[in-house]
Parts: sequence; C-alpha cells; structure tokens
Amino acid sequence: MPDKIAAHADCNSFFASVEETFHPEYKKVPMAVAGDPENRHGIILAKNELAKTFGIKTAETIHSAKQKCPTLLLCPPRHGTYGEFCERINAIYEQYSDFVERFSIDESFIDLTFFGGDALKIAHEIRERVARKTGVTISVGLSWCKTFAKMGSDYKKPNAVTHITRENYREILWPMAAGELFMVGRNTAAELEKFGIKTIGDLANTSEAFLRQQFGKQGEYLYASANGLDDSPVARIGEHDPVKSIGNGRTFKRDLTSEQDIRTGLLVLADSVAARMRRADVKCTTVQITIKDTALKSITRQKTVQPTYLATDLVQACIELIHVSWPTGKPIRLLTVTAQNLLPAGEAVEQMSLFDTPGGSEKAEQLEKVVDGIRDRYGGESIRHGSVLGNDLGIG
Repeated sequence: MPDKIAAHADCNSFFASVEETFHPEYKKVPMAVAGDPENRHGIILAKNELAKTFGIKTAETIHSAKQKCPTLLLCPPRHGTYGEFCERINAIYEQYSDFVERFSIDESFIDLTFFGGDALKIAHEIRERVARKTGVTISVGLSWCKTFAKMGSDYKKPNAVTHITRENYREILWPMAAGELFMVGRNTAAELEKFGIKTIGDLANTSEAFLRQQFGKQGEYLYASANGLDDSPVARIGEHDPVKSIGNGRTFKRDLTSEQDIRTGLLVLADSVAARMRRADVKCTTVQITIKDTALKSITRQKTVQPTYLATDLVQACIELIHVSWPTGKPIRLLTVTAQNLLPAGEAVEQMSLFDTPGGSEKAEQLEKVVDGIRDRYGGESIRHGSVLGNDLGIG
C-alpha cells in the first residue's frame, strides 16, 4: 500500500506579509507588526524579512527590538483582516483536497495522497497560486507523515517546498538538535540531553522502552516522531478547525466598585478561561475584556500579551486595561474575560512572563496544572482561591 502524502503549508511572516500587500513600500524597510507601540513592554507579533536580518524575533519586546533596529517601523495588528486572508488562503487549499486541517491562523495540513507521484508538483502549484492570488508567500513541507511535513515547512523559508522522503529524512532531520523535533520544548530537550540524547537521530536510535521509562506516555511520542511513525490522518475540512477564542462572563450579585471587588471577579473568570486553555493545550496572545455598567452600556478593550495560559497573566492584563479605560469607582455590572489569537501551546514561543521573575512563569504553569488535576479528580469546588471565599458577589 503506497504511503499517504501529507503537506504542511505555513504562511511566511503572515501578519507582516499581509500588511505588505496593502503597503508595498514596507518591503523596503525593516517592519514588524506589534502590540501597542506606546507600551515598551508590547511584543513583536510578526516581522518582515528585512527585520529578520537585524535579529528581531517574534514575541520579544518592542523595547528590545528597537534596541536592535532603531529605525524599525511598527504597525498595529488588524486581526480581522488576517482572518479574512486566512479564509482566502484555505479556500485555495480546499480546491485540491477534501482533507484540510487548520493548525493555526497561518498553518494548515493538506492531504495530497490523491495526487500520488504528482504531489510535489501540486505543492509547488499551491505555493505559486497563494502568492499570486493573495500576495502572501508560503513554505510547504511534504512527507508521508504530518510530523515530518511540519518540519519540512520549517526547513526552507521563505517561499519554498521541501520534500522529506523515506530516502532523505535521516540526512535532513536526524542531524538537527532534539529540541527542533515538532512539539518538543526546551525543558524536554534539556532532559534528553542529560541522557546524551542531543540530536533527533540520537532520539530515533534510543530504545522506545527506555524513553517510556523516563518520560512515560511522552516517551512513546518522542520515539514515534523521531522515526516518522506518526500515523495521524489529516482531518476532513471543518472537523478540527482550531478554537478561535475562549471566554467567560458573569453578571454579579452586586455591582463591583472597589479594586478588590474587580480583582475578585476577574480571578474567578480568568481561572475558568485559563483552565479551558490548558485543557485545549493552547495559549493566547491577546486578552480581551468587556465591561458593562449599570445602564447596560458596555465597552470592549484588548491587550497583546506574551503567549500564556495562566490565570494570573489574564488578571494582570485585564486590570491594566481597566485602569486606562474605566473611571475609578464607576460601578461595574458585568465582566467578560476572553482569550484570543490562540496558539498551540507547543508552538507558543517560550518567553519569560512580563509579570514574573525568571523561572516564575514555568513554576506558575506547573502549579496551575496541579490545581487542574485536583479539580478533575475531586470536582471544581475542591480547591479555590482564598481571596474569593466568603465574597458577596455571588461567585466562588
């Protein structure tokens, strides 16, 4: 039986590329799409090719990026426009296959098994059509499994196709550092290195039983991925579209007027949203808050954050938005906290939280996951934040 053929299409510098379609002059200068340029702690969401030459990286602070390139042009994000481009690009993919699985706003898997020996030619055709019709370039990885297809799209950028075959995968992938294997994070790579496993090839040639003993279920994944044994299919169109946002809102038993009231209300909402993100294994890069007053008039504000699924980060972002958007002491009837622009947790750039000391974010993630485990086992009310106990807001 012939191999299936999976493609992974990844838009190059997606947000920046979309901005360049509206402003071709941006291609001639270092440019980045970023959060609020007035906030030195805002982060870079995407950068163009010229900005990359200065060493500017996604998710670093604007302050840091400007130190590397003082002339860097900053553009505010237009997420609605990026969503429209996402739909246009995926519509092209869907002309070639009924199996198109969206992995994020700028990445999709495509099953090209139907094309057999012409699949490489079709991958180039898709790449050329997307560029011609949208102005956005893509890099495509092609292989017999989704893991290697994803790594193929990362291998050559921008505007390229890489075919990883059963004949060349050892030559292309095995010399890479183990941490470059799809879905292997920095911490796992460090643990692997303790056992002398430095490259993907080292990992592939390590006993599966040993990896299972040391890493549990994850060890099976590591072994299978390094050896190209991933047999997960590409989902049919619409089956596994990623969740676009996760939110929770509440009308309180009485109006919120004090800072403590607001923090208590936010903590319960953010706790729920963060737990749902962890359950879906995603992190957000935008936090949105909706505030409604006693006259039922509402405002909505957003803030870009480093990738997170921590309740503490969500609360902090919401507090900052309220401080600049809502008069002190003005009663609040309803709050809604929404996590937007979600990324797979394994793909989210690992950065030190703006609100933590070094290492604090990792410890906070571990703590909140422990809380998740307790609640899954003993119920949602089994463990609660002390600050919400005995409140008169109708929450807890």
